[in-house]
Amino acid sequence: MRWLFWMLLILGLAVGLALLTGNNQGYVLIVRPPYRLELSLNFLLVLIIASFIFLHGLLRLIHYTRRLPATVLAYKQDKRLREGQAAFKTGLHALVEGRYNLAAKSASQAIDLGENISISALIAARASHKLRQKSQRDYYLAEAERLAPDDALSRLLTQTELLLDDRQYGEALSALQKLEKIEPKHPPAMRLALKIHVHLGNWDSVVTLLQQLEKRDALESWQIREIRQQAHQHLIKRYSGDLASLLAYWKKLPEEDRLNNRLAYLAATTLLQSNAPDQAAEVLGMSLTKGWDTKLAALVGDCITSQPMKQLEQAEFWLLKHEGDANLLLSLGKMCVRLSLWGKAQSYFEASISVTPSAAAHVALAKLLESRGETEAAYKHYRLSTQFLKDVDY
Repeated sequence: MRWLFWMLLILGLAVGLALLTGNNQGYVLIVRPPYRLELSLNFLLVLIIASFIFLHGLLRLIHYTRRLPATVLAYKQDKRLREGQAAFKTGLHALVEGRYNLAAKSASQAIDLGENISISALIAARASHKLRQKSQRDYYLAEAERLAPDDALSRLLTQTELLLDDRQYGEALSALQKLEKIEPKHPPAMRLALKIHVHLGNWDSVVTLLQQLEKRDALESWQIREIRQQAHQHLIKRYSGDLASLLAYWKKLPEEDRLNNRLAYLAATTLLQSNAPDQAAEVLGMSLTKGWDTKLAALVGDCITSQPMKQLEQAEFWLLKHEGDANLLLSLGKMCVRLSLWGKAQSYFEASISVTPSAAAHVALAKLLESRGETEAAYKHYRLSTQFLKDVDY
């Protein structure tokens, strides 16, 4: 609508001017002795308007010429900015899409154009890492440090991640130590540190980091639980030759971990190997009371405690709820043998075999029968035990 308005306005002015000048017979006389100049009024009006237009155009030309260098510079800067942004976006998208050659090339172009230098350098470093171009990766990391020294957090995180991926654990830890000075207890850095210490087998550090991550809710609870159990398993094995340290470590564990069946089995086995059957039985008893595990029930029978009758009473109490557990029945038989309760022991062994036949139960019963002089029956169970050779090491 604006152009229509201006068209009508210009046409109106043109018509008005034509009507005005068509009837205008006036003239202008300019006298400067000895000269005399006579002009029609219409021509003078045209001359004035033309002069105004010319002067206006001349002034605009001068103004434009004076601003030309700044205009050209702004144009170049704007063009550079647009090209840099386009290269940065292309590099970022290519990295996410797995087109690493394009990502490295576009990110390098973005660096040259000054667009997000730090992030562009890290994109190029990641792309080079994926392309297994380690020298290029290290070059771009160095460029990120040189060109954007204030963006150390993102650079060190990326550097640590890439070094970890390359199994350069020592260098990755060094990078994390620098990062710790900049941003202490940074959750992403702590997660990377956790991975490094797991790979290096620094289980004490792993347990400490898990506690810190758990406080900050920076890792899934199931991951914390799995890794912590793994760490405890390794630390229990480490203390297997030192009973005092093993017991001290076990007592320091949270109740949740001490009641874990997998850890309890390992701890009890290690305590038995360290000739500490009372402590092993205590570990097994606590875990079985919390949650039943037939594998733990089988191990109970190997704990030759200083209070065998009390141990037997406890096991028979468990039997009220788990009467069909063959391993518990086998353990009960072993306890009865140690208490010279031969008939009861035989009943438990036979009950165990009736529920789930196993080599261990047949062998235990065979030994019992052999000790009582029932050789033929003992041989029969020895032969039957050979059918379960896979169970012998259980």
